[in-house]
Amino acid sequence: MKRSTERILTTHTGSLPRPADLIALVLQKDRGELVDEARFDALVREAVYDIVRTQVANGIDVVSDGEMSKPSYVGYAKDRLTGFNGSGTIGVAADLADFPEYTENLRRHALATPAAPRPACDGPITYCGQADLERDIDAFLAALPGAGAVDSFMTAAAPGVIAVFLPNQYYASHEEYIWALAAAMKEEYTAIHRAGINLQIDCPDLALGRNLQFPTIPLDEFRRIAAMHVEAMNWALADIPPENLRMHLCWGNYEGPHHKDIPLRDIIDIVLSARPNFISFEAANPRHEHEWRLWEEVPLPEGKVLMPGVLDSTTNFVEHPELVAERILRFARLVGRENVIAGADCGFSTGAAGSTVVPSVTWAKFRALRDGAAIASQRLW
Repeated sequence: MKRSTERILTTHTGSLPRPADLIALVLQKDRGELVDEARFDALVREAVYDIVRTQVANGIDVVSDGEMSKPSYVGYAKDRLTGFNGSGTIGVAADLADFPEYTENLRRHALATPAAPRPACDGPITYCGQADLERDIDAFLAALPGAGAVDSFMTAAAPGVIAVFLPNQYYASHEEYIWALAAAMKEEYTAIHRAGINLQIDCPDLALGRNLQFPTIPLDEFRRIAAMHVEAMNWALADIPPENLRMHLCWGNYEGPHHKDIPLRDIIDIVLSARPNFISFEAANPRHEHEWRLWEEVPLPEGKVLMPGVLDSTTNFVEHPELVAERILRFARLVGRENVIAGADCGFSTGAAGSTVVPSVTWAKFRALRDGAAIASQRLW
């Protein structure tokens, strides 16, 4: 993937607002209802073409397909893997459990549904999503020529984050479940790379997993689990050069207390042991913005590139370009300008049904990102 060799490049984490007619079909398919597949494929292709150009027009250099066909960045996996005919639940995140009034407010406004039923693994896992994956790859490759993007990427869920949101009711242990997911998802990861597209592997399990899935176990035990997740992921990515790989970690894309988030300091060695060279992480929200100082102490390994979030993805504030530039400069002055690409904390439509950030504000945020990156570039070159 391209690096910031002449100016600070801009990117984001993948998911973007979908057109209303496509959202309706995506949600129908997610519920298992029959849809006109030819119409669905045509709408996906059209939406991907448009979203690529919308990104470029609003200042994004390294673009994605916007996850146009997916019900969510992780939920789509149930339809590309066998063995997910069960039903289960996941717990309420520890930070939300401390504030039941806030959790009820989320339910009342339909912003989140903690402990809602989820598809669960109830049988052997194999990959069966070849047709859907081929459609998404073809639509993205068709949209890129003439768009003016500097580079591109496509997202896929890491084994660990699938395990967070799709409970295991079949495998004898969590570790066995993770490795089964890695073996199956390897086919998707490799196919994206072979198509000539940079792969972003989404790994919120390394941070959010502490708050949501394993809030009560000792830190050392959580670190052991996280390291095992990375080991399985690295195995699944073994055929892809690190320079063609991005990873994204976050603590949950919701405007909540987050007072029980694991500090980046406690997992940074595990994160840096992952195969991808490009690392996307939250650095703009009020719970994690201060963690840029960690890079005063932690040396960036050779080849690694930071893609810090300099836009908050949970509020409709449009960041001032000078603030965006300031956030970029913090990292560039510590790890080198060529080792920084400016990004966003998380996706702007992690679920197809929508986001708290409205589309017009998303594009305004991207323009602020563009302008802030230009200011930072003037000061760095």
